[in-house]
Amino acid sequence: MTGNKTFNHITNERPLSGRTAVITGGARGIGKAISMEMARQGANIALIYSGSVEAALATCEEIRSVGVEAFAYKCDVSNDNQVKETCQSILDTFGGVDILVNNAGITKDNLILRMSSLEFDQVVDVNLKGAFHMIQALSKPIMKSKAGRIINITSVAGITGNPGQANYAAAKAGMIGLTKTVAKELASRKVTCNAIAPGFIKTDMTENLPQSVKDYANTAVPLKRMGTPEEVANLAVFLASDQASFITGEVIRIDGGMCM
Repeated sequence: MTGNKTFNHITNERPLSGRTAVITGGARGIGKAISMEMARQGANIALIYSGSVEAALATCEEIRSVGVEAFAYKCDVSNDNQVKETCQSILDTFGGVDILVNNAGITKDNLILRMSSLEFDQVVDVNLKGAFHMIQALSKPIMKSKAGRIINITSVAGITGNPGQANYAAAKAGMIGLTKTVAKELASRKVTCNAIAPGFIKTDMTENLPQSVKDYANTAVPLKRMGTPEEVANLAVFLASDQASFITGEVIRIDGGMCM
């Protein structure tokens, strides 16, 4: 385990106690749920965000309320230099990193005949290249951990494809290949790397979907509902825990049976 001695007040009763988790896109939606649940299970949180500083600071306050430490870092994960500087700041503060969750993502949907190269590149740069940058920057400190975990948040769109999302589906499919490669490269250092592939999850993003899409989700999903960010967070905590120490290179769908 790693972490600055300042944070050793955390009890050992929680499965992630004393560990440090870096979570990209950690201020809202699925990222916030993962940040909060890992904090409840004892992890100190380094929260990376690119949007509202107010939302990031508010999330940090919520995290601290459960008895762990949290700091927010503004960073564009598609920018390699920003990632390196941010990760060094995190290491200077926490002393090490045990868990990395690559959750940051954007969408710029369009039919492939209308999609611009810029729309394609922007989504790939954040969703896929951003994960690569983070893994590259933090692999060495994670390898020093006794419980190194990398968790990539992909999507069922990366498995099945999705009309209007050639850029998003390609990026998320790329994350699956990245996950399996990293799992093989870091296995000898006892680091696991797995991917979570959510289906329809009830977030601010899905709340803005047309009602027809929401109705489709409820009919296409065998469990007849959308999932919740908390359900994704519970899976992420499991993969980060010692209970999942023999699981690596896996892509776990959490989609209510939609893609089975």
